[in-house]
Amino acid sequence: MPDGIVYLVGAGPGDPGLFTLKGREVLEKADVVVYDRLVNPSLLSMARPGAEIIYAGKSPAGHTMSQGEINSLLVQRAKSGQVVVRLKGGDPFVFGRGGEEAEALAENNVPFEVVPGVTSAVAAPAYAGIPVTHRDFTSAVAVITGNEDPLKEGSRIAWEKIAFAAGTLVFLMGMANLQVIASRLVEYGRDPRTPVALVRWGTWAEQEVLTGTLADIGERAARADFANPAVIVVGEVAALREKLKWIESKPLFGRRVLVTRAAEQAGELALALRSLGAEVLEFPTIKIIAPEDCGPLDEALAKIDRYNWLIFTSVNGVKFFFRRLFQKGRDIRQLVGLRLGAIGPATRRALENYGLQVDFMPGEYRAEAIAAGLAEKISSGQRILLPRADIARSFLKEALERQGAVVEEVAAYRTVMDGRGRDLVREYFIRGRIHIVTFTSSSTVRNFVNLFDGPDQPRLLAGVGIACIGPVTAETARELGLKVDAVAKEYTVEGLVKAIVERFGRC
Repeated sequence: MPDGIVYLVGAGPGDPGLFTLKGREVLEKADVVVYDRLVNPSLLSMARPGAEIIYAGKSPAGHTMSQGEINSLLVQRAKSGQVVVRLKGGDPFVFGRGGEEAEALAENNVPFEVVPGVTSAVAAPAYAGIPVTHRDFTSAVAVITGNEDPLKEGSRIAWEKIAFAAGTLVFLMGMANLQVIASRLVEYGRDPRTPVALVRWGTWAEQEVLTGTLADIGERAARADFANPAVIVVGEVAALREKLKWIESKPLFGRRVLVTRAAEQAGELALALRSLGAEVLEFPTIKIIAPEDCGPLDEALAKIDRYNWLIFTSVNGVKFFFRRLFQKGRDIRQLVGLRLGAIGPATRRALENYGLQVDFMPGEYRAEAIAAGLAEKISSGQRILLPRADIARSFLKEALERQGAVVEEVAAYRTVMDGRGRDLVREYFIRGRIHIVTFTSSSTVRNFVNLFDGPDQPRLLAGVGIACIGPVTAETARELGLKVDAVAKEYTVEGLVKAIVERFGRC
């Protein structure tokens, strides 16, 4: 059996948006992923389905695996022919013990590659508004372990040199030794008035910052119960935070939002939320797939010229209608003479992407408004085709038929339960790390409730905000026992984001 390979991958400081493209590339082909405590678990969703996920985290309270055991695991799995990703917080070669793992692999003739990551030594200060270098203050920065006891004999840290080695000193994971670190720096000549900033959970939704000086930072941290994981920044640049802090000013800073939309559609909502400072955890509760039986849709396509109107109530309807049209060897010339209707701007844009102009879009984006708006546009006996989800509400069909239209409703797609990452999301709920849940359809609500069905559901959702894209989705949520906190006035992604900011945003 040929040897496998090990990728030593830096997962970055926490914010999934700071993960590298190369990191994602190797995750997607890994057979085994071995990850650490400070890796954002949402990155694991990038691994290919079926990949084995192994936790090898270490904390002050204890180690899941020793370093020797981790080294052996990497060697054994690669020797068995597997592609292994060793996913490490920050950068693997910046106090990540990646060098030791690389040595073990080299000694055992195991091929490996290093995928650098964004180190928290730079990212955490940056997210706190602190540049580690600045032309007016310092052109040098030193990164130092904070784990080593500054008072031990034989210390590898030359404190007499470190105190003035660089204008900015960054200590990683040094909160347990903070007071002694500060004392040592002052002892060897650093001004006790030197600014200090502590950045805890930098780049995560839980990010906190505490400032002071070398003289008082230990006392301040003790009063605030400020603990690891934290970065200690010492130097004049720390005083720039008050002027340069940026992420705290975003309206959704500190909020972790669960997006339940289908994976292929979650990007737009996730991007909008992240741009406003939120941390987004994608948890698709539905998958959009073709109907089990395409016969009715195929029959409709075969006689498409007999219809007067073609009305779409979702982007998915547009996507799957045209996919099937093209699969049957047809093209948009088949739609000559048809008038087109769209339930909202997103659906209209989906049609315009095919070079088609929409004849009607209601002012309110729901089935009731379509029926009312078409009352004066359709004549009795006109034929209308509705390509929809297999479980769509029948209201629109019935309302149009009452107006005299001949309506044919066909399943263009169906929704099925997804729920990848359920255990991770449940753990986040238990720890109170999810602040807002978003629903963009009744299907996302129903599947979410089914995935977390049980007597502890109220406990899991205690204190969690619920935001829905419109009244139909909100009504489904209420019927299933959820307390809805925000409903979009405009039933679009933009409207949902606006409702979230209005209800949960920081003033």
